[in-house]
Amino acid sequence: MTQQLLMIEDDTRLAAMVGEYLRQSGYGFSHAASGASGLEALQASAPDLVILDLMLPDMDGLEVCRRIKGRGGDLARTAILMLTAKGDPMDRIVGLEIGADDYLPKPFEPRELLARIRAVLRRGSLAGSASAASGSQRVMRFGSLEIDRDARAVTVSDAACELTSYQFDLLVALAERAGRVLSRDQIMEAVRGRELEAFDRSIDVHMGRIRNAIELDAKDPKRILTVRGVGYVFARQQD
Repeated sequence: MTQQLLMIEDDTRLAAMVGEYLRQSGYGFSHAASGASGLEALQASAPDLVILDLMLPDMDGLEVCRRIKGRGGDLARTAILMLTAKGDPMDRIVGLEIGADDYLPKPFEPRELLARIRAVLRRGSLAGSASAASGSQRVMRFGSLEIDRDARAVTVSDAACELTSYQFDLLVALAERAGRVLSRDQIMEAVRGRELEAFDRSIDVHMGRIRNAIELDAKDPKRILTVRGVGYVFARQQD
């Protein structure tokens, strides 16, 4: 089945160029020129990934991201690739913290955009394949925390936790290796099962987002612990 992409971008010339390139690369492509029309398009037909510009005429792209992630269900798990102004790291950090999966500064090369799209979409498919192959522990439980790999859902005390596809994969990678101290590179290699992409170095931001979702107090974490100078460890024993 052809994977569907939605680009929310007010620069129609750029969108036309990107759309032609991505269609030639085998993807379905649609375009919305404003945040409001993008949200309507998303509701009408959920895409596999949204390419979201942060500078939109009617609302800030970060607000669009918040609304997508705040809708719950499958829509909240829609992958988001942000297009940001070059040299503006704060927007990227905020975007990742509120649920975006990756970012790409403007101006960009179409080939790099395609590589990032493939990387984000591959994370979900790799996790799904791993889940199907590991027939033994489909649901992992650590105290009140439950990770359902088939449903790609996380709950704490039966309350749903909203995570992006990448953040879910990171959590699973940690939970499968509970009690082991892992470096950042080891965690990301476990998620993708291949060498790291140079642009995937935002793991600390994602870890902060995961903690906000699953910890009782993200400032005093008990589930995902930082090992200074090394990386992270997922606690075996949890409440």
